[in-house]
Amino acid sequence: MNILDKIIEHKWTEIADRKAAVPVEELRRSSLYNRPTLSFKKYLSNPALSGVIAEHKRQSPSKGVINANVDLKQVVTGYQAAGASACSVLTDTKFFGGTTEDLLQARALIQIPILRKDFMVDEYQIEEARAMGADVILLISACLTPQRIKELSEYAHKLDLEVLLEVHNAEELEGNLIDTVDVIGVNNRNLKTFDVSIQTSIDVAKHIPERYIKVSESGIDDPKTIIELKKHGYTGFLIGESFMKTNDPGAALKKLVAESK
Repeated sequence: MNILDKIIEHKWTEIADRKAAVPVEELRRSSLYNRPTLSFKKYLSNPALSGVIAEHKRQSPSKGVINANVDLKQVVTGYQAAGASACSVLTDTKFFGGTTEDLLQARALIQIPILRKDFMVDEYQIEEARAMGADVILLISACLTPQRIKELSEYAHKLDLEVLLEVHNAEELEGNLIDTVDVIGVNNRNLKTFDVSIQTSIDVAKHIPERYIKVSESGIDDPKTIIELKKHGYTGFLIGESFMKTNDPGAALKKLVAESK
């Protein structure tokens, strides 16, 4: 069993526990549930912003602890001040050290779109995302069928949330280029082996229709990489680890943005 399989297996147990603890009806009574959402697409398309989706991430299965003592307020407000187009917040606890509270706290602090970064496999998690104050959810093609991507993305749109579909190769695009997917993200990290290659984004770019905003994810820590990816049509860049391993993630983002123009 690879790491992705282990994560998904645990996720189903986690979802069952969370449903038992907090019914959907209670989620819908959240003060954030009916807030007007921010458009991820519009922020990524804004030339005045960096295109960077800056991530708050304490740890990962491949890297272990990245930054256990980071102050979330410093991180997310620093990202916004440095021109991040959006913020990604990990909410998976077992494998990434994130929490629901992290996203709730971020929502209270910043006014840019927030991506709930988690392994979404059930409609209940989308209800949670809405109640947390997220604006966009992640659907990972490697752990979902095209039918489930269609169902989950339609459900997200009904709750006024946008959808970032993550793929790892051209084959995973097949059958998933639908109207309820708003943005295509190409993960340069293979979630089964955790090997990373920027060439993945370059190879997949030509298979993504022009109507989609393209986001490159993982392994981006050099301004030259961003400049190269822009040549292949990428306007979004999901970056976390290279920022989070510094003492001041916001300053790290500001420096990267300045050097990648």
